[in-house]
Amino acid sequence: MKKHSAIIIGSGIGGLASALRLLANGWEVTVMERMERPGGKLRTVELQPGRRIDAGPTVFTMRWVFDQLFLMLGEKLEERVILEPASVLARHAWIDGSRLDLYADLDLSTEAIKEFAGHADAEGYRRFCNETKQIFSMLKEPFICAPKPSLRSLIQAFGLGPIGAMKTMQPLNTMAKGLERYFKDPRLRQLFGRYATYCGSSPYLAPATLMLIAHVEQDGVWYIKGGMYALVEALVAVAEDRGCEFRFSNHVNKIITSNGKATGVLLENGETILADTVIMNGDCNAIASGLLGRTVCKAVPSTLPTARSLSALTWMLDVETIGFPLIRHNVFFSKNYTAEFTDLIEKRRLPKEPTVYICAQDRDDNANCAGRERLLIIVNAPASGGMDSLSSSEIETCEHAMFDVLADCGLSLDLDSDYIERVTPHDFNAMFPATCGALYGRASHGWQASLARPGCRSSLRRLYLAGGSIHPGPGVPMAALSGIMAAECVIEDIQ
Repeated sequence: MKKHSAIIIGSGIGGLASALRLLANGWEVTVMERMERPGGKLRTVELQPGRRIDAGPTVFTMRWVFDQLFLMLGEKLEERVILEPASVLARHAWIDGSRLDLYADLDLSTEAIKEFAGHADAEGYRRFCNETKQIFSMLKEPFICAPKPSLRSLIQAFGLGPIGAMKTMQPLNTMAKGLERYFKDPRLRQLFGRYATYCGSSPYLAPATLMLIAHVEQDGVWYIKGGMYALVEALVAVAEDRGCEFRFSNHVNKIITSNGKATGVLLENGETILADTVIMNGDCNAIASGLLGRTVCKAVPSTLPTARSLSALTWMLDVETIGFPLIRHNVFFSKNYTAEFTDLIEKRRLPKEPTVYICAQDRDDNANCAGRERLLIIVNAPASGGMDSLSSSEIETCEHAMFDVLADCGLSLDLDSDYIERVTPHDFNAMFPATCGALYGRASHGWQASLARPGCRSSLRRLYLAGGSIHPGPGVPMAALSGIMAAECVIEDIQ
């Protein structure tokens, strides 16, 4: 009996997860990738030979997603990558000199918050953790792991208790407002409000439901030996072991259709490849904007400019650091968080004083590191990578402001180095076309925003979607879930 065949466009985490799920079911899979290497946004750069630095996602959570994916193929995740649980989730610093570490151990975090902000906020933190766990548990099956949930399906899932569920999830409250239930200290509201940016959104516009992201981290963060890109290499290796064909530096010009369904792809070099189904692992707006052919552009809704998520300015550095005791994950907060998001969202400009995230790849829970070290620095930016690209002077001004924030928090960098690379929203748009640099698909603003994301089934038969721009949303585990669900829909519809 002839095997079913699938073409996957894009080798990001969603595409790789789709490939593995289909391979587990005996499919022939070909992955087309226009770049020279796999990974999509989970990418790496070499600032000098042999010194590879993660240049995309840096936090590994929801390990169970990958445990289950590897088990489908008779594999164990821990036999393909070396994982170490983080005991310190992140170190947070403010310009006033205050610092706060959050721990994997709930009691340690509670005690740290008590010393930082007092007994009431420590108790508030325990309630916060309990309720975010409840939110995640309630939404895991009917929403997060559902191919395309709807308001009706959620109401049905909660049965006779929607009022209680609504009270806990707070979909009509903003995250900023919801956090007031737990924390009096504005620094803590700023800290936990930052989780909205994991979806490229503002805590002043995103629903309080997204506080569940805090539970995801509290449930476990892992370090991957060799950096996050080692996960990509492991996924590719498992796929190749099962016969998956990867074709790098192969640009797809068009998705081919016949009789109202996707039947293959046309490459830039003129080659045609046919298959039983096509999975698009890339920003769905690339389809809607016509970059993959006019015949498929109506298969997914377009993302309006006003609905785009945030982009970022990023710096990859190999430098010596002075002063502040960095750990793996560090956040340096601006004085005025409201003003920062007013700049980003309303005025669509770089913030005058940005909050700064640093991943110190050569550190773990230990703050010691001798000599040069690899740093990824991220500042939120508007998705202005199209016609309205940021000017070089705007970027340089923000860069100076970023280094000022770090200096005010006690961190200095030896910038006398040739090993620095900067990436702008314009660069991200070039890497991920039709996004204007938006890194998370649609912004999660308003209670309906998460339901507005496309599901894994497009409106065109045999064309499926995976990646961070579709449901259940951005982030490494969510993109993987989207890929798994896309593959499972393919199997359900075709076999």
